[in-house]
Amino acid sequence: MKAIILAAGLGTRLRPLTNDRPKALVELNGKTLLEITIDNLISFGFSEIVINVHHFSEMIIAFVNSLKSKNAELLISDESDLLRETGGALKFAAKYLRGSDPILVHNVDIISSINLADMVKTHKARHALATLAVCERESSRYLYFDDDDKLIGWKNMKTGEEKLVRSSLQGKQMAFSGVHVISPEIFALMPEEKKFSIIDLYLTVAKNNEVISYKHPTENFVDVGKPESLKKAENLLE
Repeated sequence: MKAIILAAGLGTRLRPLTNDRPKALVELNGKTLLEITIDNLISFGFSEIVINVHHFSEMIIAFVNSLKSKNAELLISDESDLLRETGGALKFAAKYLRGSDPILVHNVDIISSINLADMVKTHKARHALATLAVCERESSRYLYFDDDDKLIGWKNMKTGEEKLVRSSLQGKQMAFSGVHVISPEIFALMPEEKKFSIIDLYLTVAKNNEVISYKHPTENFVDVGKPESLKKAENLLE
């Protein structure tokens, strides 16, 4: 199975830890976020793993080259010239991700014990175009799903901005967990732009395609986006 780790971000929320290194190489219990994510993916049977890079790209490439003994093929999608956002990153890496099987997308700063095999199984059973891992937690932005777990909208709680798939946001309010499964058919639906948000694409294609939620327990998830979350992530790993 194929997966892509999104590791190109600037890591601004983790400063000063990311003043001299990329977010992907910040360590938890002596192990980098990138290696933690790679090992987790391998444990669920992912054998082809793409890593996209931009910020401190040379450091990540050198680190990946040091991991060649891993039981998976590790490939680099080099975005050193342009940070393409989440959707653009997937579009740029499409040459590595083509095929007939679903693709697992995983943010490098997410530490969780989400059952990725079951998530892929759910995605296949629903014949979904995209399946988004979500949980009930406090967030500044929420996704909304109907009783059939289909995406119906998005809202920024700070600004009040809404993006609707349907006429209203009457549904389950969930926070996105930075882990998703996509079917390769999604590449044909991507816009011409080089930079775009994958969430914006999901909201566009959800009108005519199955974009669904996969709910997981809140306690098995940490977004390592800020220094204060590192200790919680270390405890989860232990």
